[in-house]
Amino acid sequence: MTDASAPAARRPGEHVLTPLGLGAPALDPADASPHSFPGGGRWRTEIPSCEGPEALAVVLKEASRLDVPIHRISQGSGVWMLTDAEITEMVEATGERDIELCLFTGPRGTWDIGGSTRTDSRGAGLRARGHDAVAGCVEDAVRATELGVKCLLVADEGVLWTLHRARAAGLLPADTTLKVSALVGPVNPASFAVYENLGADSINVPSDLTLDHLTEIRRVSAAPMDMYIEAPDDLGGYVRMYEVAELIRRGAPLYLKFGLSKAPGIYPYGHHLRELTLATARERVRRGRLALDLLARHGADGDMAPLGSRLPGELRRFETSS
Repeated sequence: MTDASAPAARRPGEHVLTPLGLGAPALDPADASPHSFPGGGRWRTEIPSCEGPEALAVVLKEASRLDVPIHRISQGSGVWMLTDAEITEMVEATGERDIELCLFTGPRGTWDIGGSTRTDSRGAGLRARGHDAVAGCVEDAVRATELGVKCLLVADEGVLWTLHRARAAGLLPADTTLKVSALVGPVNPASFAVYENLGADSINVPSDLTLDHLTEIRRVSAAPMDMYIEAPDDLGGYVRMYEVAELIRRGAPLYLKFGLSKAPGIYPYGHHLRELTLATARERVRRGRLALDLLARHGADGDMAPLGSRLPGELRRFETSS
């Protein structure tokens, strides 16, 4: 819950617009999310698309230079695109700073031989096609957690449920968290609740959801929500920096993801994309600084979750017993 005694944040432009008779309608308290992260705070930060140790080093250096707090760093190419040594280096570097590292699991439909994803309808999208693709995701999950990774990104409901069952059975570490990709993110409260019950600890919703959509979701679920404040072009290219305060008010507990529009895709990453990947990694951190500066100017930068916090709190799950 937010502190009711805290002064209200200033809304953009209101000190000029209100005297001119152009002030916005009063905010409805009923729209506000009543939820927060365990241990306090209503928002955390995430730098996505950090595709290896070199990009990670760039992100950490730039975050230190610009004083950008980071709760989570995520990667999009997949566990299978990294060597054991690269994963270990990333685990150690984030561990030293108490930042959560999240790596994507296994094969996905957009990269395999299935033709439906290349049709106008996009077919099954990123979902894992067939038993072998699910097995590859599980193999990635086991390998990553054995190397110390504590957060796994998934893009398939069956993979999510399988990894949650494995976690519940002790086949994966109990403190492993499962994050749903923006590429399959739910767009209504019913589907958001289903992902929570399937084992999701953090659910990325598409960046084109309205403020009312966030309020609708928060009426049925307290599961942490991830949202690109600036989305990559393949996710719409939306830039919603001026809405950050209201996104937090409506969507908490919320991860603020600092993506980058007008930048080419880099998945699956390789050294042929090195210069682009390092440059865009640096700029994502700068975009984070811009969004945080906006929050501060409007007096809405309070209620950040403590750095180092990562667990989602008590969530609802489907029964895993047979």
